[in-house]
Amino acid sequence: MATISETAPSTNPLANVLGGRLWRRLSKRKSALVGLAVVLLVVFVAAFAPLLAPYDPAAQSWTAVRKAPSAAHWFGTDEAGRDMLSRIIWGARASLMAGLTSVGIAMAIGVPLGLAAGFLGGLVDGFISRFTDAMLACPFLILAIAFAAFLGPSLTNAMLAIGITAMPLFIRLTRGQVLSIKAEDYVEAASAVGNPQWRIAVRHILPNILPQLMVQATLTIASAIIAEASMSFLGLGLQPPAPSWGSMLNSAQRFLSNAPWMALWPGMAIFVTVLSFNLLGDGLRDALDPRSR
Repeated sequence: MATISETAPSTNPLANVLGGRLWRRLSKRKSALVGLAVVLLVVFVAAFAPLLAPYDPAAQSWTAVRKAPSAAHWFGTDEAGRDMLSRIIWGARASLMAGLTSVGIAMAIGVPLGLAAGFLGGLVDGFISRFTDAMLACPFLILAIAFAAFLGPSLTNAMLAIGITAMPLFIRLTRGQVLSIKAEDYVEAASAVGNPQWRIAVRHILPNILPQLMVQATLTIASAIIAEASMSFLGLGLQPPAPSWGSMLNSAQRFLSNAPWMALWPGMAIFVTVLSFNLLGDGLRDALDPRSR
């Protein structure tokens, strides 16, 4: 006869994710699947940009300046005769790198601080919470641009600025989840048998808040891509002639009437990529939320 432990479903959200329940719930949400497909396509394009791009994205041709889309140049050319399709493909690498790296920085700093604030409490919680509230009082994009302007124009500094600015989101989320979980019976039992606090936080609390962090990370990547494009548009991100969707929009604003395709393709790339990450994040949130079952 099967025991209770053999028949009862796992209550660990991380175990549900690894056990395939996430995919079964996510597959019922068509918009999330569309978002996932587009995100995977962007990742594929960014990873294999050297093989997919038909031309060198920085190669100039003064005989093909601002040419309309044609068989030779599917997306047309820009003000320097550079192939727009090749620059869009290579720009995906910069945008995706900015989104993933900046969110990685935000999580690497924010999650430990949130764990410490929620688990230790007291003065530690007070100091970290006031610091978080002060940073959240400033709009995300404005604060990121201010940091990038202070650090100097480059993609590395832009990613660092976005990561620091997004850090309070993960601090607040982690702290709130820890406060709700640390009162659970299994956490109190782990403390009662003599486990050190760091082991309880890392072994028993952190795995149970990872699904919420996954959702927040997915949504924050979309915001980070918009922030990187905004910085590149302002000249604070990836510097020309390196291809970036934001800097391509900056160049296109002078030729909107004569060459509208110069603004159309990078704008569509930003819109579709950001929308896909948001759809995927919403689908993950619904799939991981027990109340939606």
